[in-house]
Amino acid sequence: MNSLDLTLLSDGQIWGDDSEPQLEVIKKYGTEAAITDLCILTGTYLLENVTRIMDDDRSLAGRTGCFWTRSGDARGNVHGVSVVGRAFNLSSTGRYGVVRPVLQSSVIFSQISPNRVRGYNGTEEVEYGEYPQNAADSTMQKILDFEYIRGMNKTGRSYTFDSVKYNDYDTGFKPVTYEEYEYQGKKYINIKANSGYDGRRFLLSNGGFYRDGDYVWVEVSPVKWLIDDRTGILIAKKGLVSGIRFFSKDFGYEGDFSRTEMKKFLNKIMLPDLIQSVAITRIQDMTPEGGEQAERKRNPYGLKFGQVSEEEIIKGAIESGIAVFLHGPSSEGKSARVKQIDPTCEIIYIRNATPDSLNGKSVYNGSTGEMIDVPPTWLKKLQEKCEKEPDRLHVVFFDEITNALPSVQGIAFNIILDREVNGIWKLPENARIVAAGNDMKDSLAANQLAEPLFNRFAHVYIKTTTEGWLKWASEHNIHPAIYSYIAYKKGETLRSKYDGEKPNADPRKWEMASKMLYATGSPEMLRALVGEDITRDFVQFCNQQVITLDDVISGNYTDRDIQALNTAERYATTMGLSQVDDDNLEKVREFVTRLGAEFGAIFDALWTHGDESKLERLAEAKLAEMSEGGIRR
Repeated sequence: MNSLDLTLLSDGQIWGDDSEPQLEVIKKYGTEAAITDLCILTGTYLLENVTRIMDDDRSLAGRTGCFWTRSGDARGNVHGVSVVGRAFNLSSTGRYGVVRPVLQSSVIFSQISPNRVRGYNGTEEVEYGEYPQNAADSTMQKILDFEYIRGMNKTGRSYTFDSVKYNDYDTGFKPVTYEEYEYQGKKYINIKANSGYDGRRFLLSNGGFYRDGDYVWVEVSPVKWLIDDRTGILIAKKGLVSGIRFFSKDFGYEGDFSRTEMKKFLNKIMLPDLIQSVAITRIQDMTPEGGEQAERKRNPYGLKFGQVSEEEIIKGAIESGIAVFLHGPSSEGKSARVKQIDPTCEIIYIRNATPDSLNGKSVYNGSTGEMIDVPPTWLKKLQEKCEKEPDRLHVVFFDEITNALPSVQGIAFNIILDREVNGIWKLPENARIVAAGNDMKDSLAANQLAEPLFNRFAHVYIKTTTEGWLKWASEHNIHPAIYSYIAYKKGETLRSKYDGEKPNADPRKWEMASKMLYATGSPEMLRALVGEDITRDFVQFCNQQVITLDDVISGNYTDRDIQALNTAERYATTMGLSQVDDDNLEKVREFVTRLGAEFGAIFDALWTHGDESKLERLAEAKLAEMSEGGIRR
C-alpha cells in the first residue's frame, strides 16, 4: 500500500482468531492502551473503579480507556477494547469510544524505520506526525491564557473534532476546528471541553480538575506508534481522540468499515491533521532518509514557515524598502497600524492634497528675477527626521490615496516610482513609503488605482478580527465595559451594517464610544455612535446581577452565588473586578479563576491594559501563586 491510510485494529489483530493471528507487537505490549487528555476533553470518560495504569507509564497520562475496533458481530454490535484490555460491545451511535488509529503505508514504514527506538517489553516505537495530546500544566494554562489575550503567534495549522455533544446519538458529524498557537517553542490548541462527565469534575494528567465547557490548553506533541514488522503497520501507542460516532445506525453495523462515519473521519480529517507538520513532499517522493538529512531536504534554505500577521507583513515590506499599500474600509485602523510601526510617521492626506502641497512649487524672486523651487512642507519635515536619526527608518504615509483625483494620484505615482519629488528632490535613503485607501466596494468616493501605480506596491488587505481588536483594546485603555461586551458577544456587535440613515458600529466607533463612556459614564449616549439596537443590548449587558468588587474583597459571596451566574453575568462581574487596586489583586484573581479560564484571561487583559508596571505586578502575582503550589483552575 503506497498511499497513507488510517484504520482501526481488528479483533484478530488484538486477540487472534480464525481470520488472522494476534499481532506480535500486541502480544508484547498488551491489549489495553492509555489515552490522552484530548480523549477526555472530546467525550470519553474513565471508569475510575476499573481503570488501569499502563506499566510503562505510572503517571495520570498512563490511564487506560475504552477504544473502538473495526470489527463487529452478526447482531450489529461494534466490538471494542475495555480499560483492562478485554473485548466488549459498543453501540455504533455512541461517542465515548476512543480512536486508536492504525497507520498503513509501506512507503511511510520504510521512511520511519531508521528512527525506531526500543520500547516497553521488547516492542519498538517510532514518532511520526503530531497531534494535540495532553493538557499543559496548571501554571502554563494561566500563562497561555494571558499570552493569548496579548496576541500569540499562530502556526497556520489547525485540528478538527466533532462538536456534537457526547450524549447526542442522532446527529452526524459537525466539525469544530481549533487553531494551533506557538509559545516558547511549543505548540498548543485551546479546546472547549465536550466532556462525558455530565457536569461532574474530571481530572486531567496535569493534576487539574475541570468541567464540561471549560477551555483547556492542550500541547501538540509527536505521536508515538508501535511497530509491527511482520505486517508493516504502525499502531498508535495511545488512544488519541474521542467523541466520534462510529456509524449512523444503532447496533446496525454489518462489518463494512469503509462505509462508516469513523472511516471517513480517520482519512478525511484525522490523517491530514496528523501529518500536516510532516515534510511537504509527495508520498511517491519519500525515501528512507531520516533525521536532520531529511529535514534539510525539506527546507534546504532554512526558511521560517508559519502564519504571519498583517503587521508583520507591513513591517517586513518597510524593512525591505518595498512600498506597501493597505486596503480596507475607513474604520479598520490602517493609520493605527502604521503609527504602531513609526509613531512619528509623516502623514499626507492625499484626498485634500493639491499639486503644490504634494510636489512643491516655484516662486519668483523679485530681487534676482529668478524662479526658485520650494520643496513641500512634508518633505522638509521628513528630511529633518531622517537626518536627525540616520539609523532609523522613517515612514511617509500617503493616506486616502484612492480618494484623490487622478491628477493628484499621478503626482503620487511619480514620488513612489522614482522616490523623487517634482523631479528635483530625492527621498532620504532611510525613508519608506506606505499608502492606504478604500477599495471601490468600500467607498463611493474611491477611485480605482491606476495599474502602474498598483503594481509598485506590496498589498495588505486589512480586516480587523475580534481577537485582534481585543488585543488592541487591552493595550489602549478601551473602557472595560466595552471590552467585556465585545468579548461576550464574540465580536458579532463589533460591526453593524451601514444604511446611510442611522449610526452603525465599527472598530473606530467603539473607540469613540469608549471615550464618551469614560467622559460621561452614561451608556445610553452611545446610541449616537453605534445605533439604538446595539446600545439597548449594551445597556442590558452592563445592568446585570454581578458579584461586586466589595463583595469579593470582603468574602460576601457563596459558591452557590458563583454557580448562579450565567455567562453574560460572569463577563459583567469580571468587568467590574478589573478596577481592583494592587493590594487586593491576588484575592480578586483567585476569585476570577473560579469563574473559568476564559474570564481569568479577560481579567488580566482588562486590569493591565498594556501598562508595563501592571504587567510586572501581574507577573509577581503569578509567581506568588506558583510558589503556593500552582494555580487553581
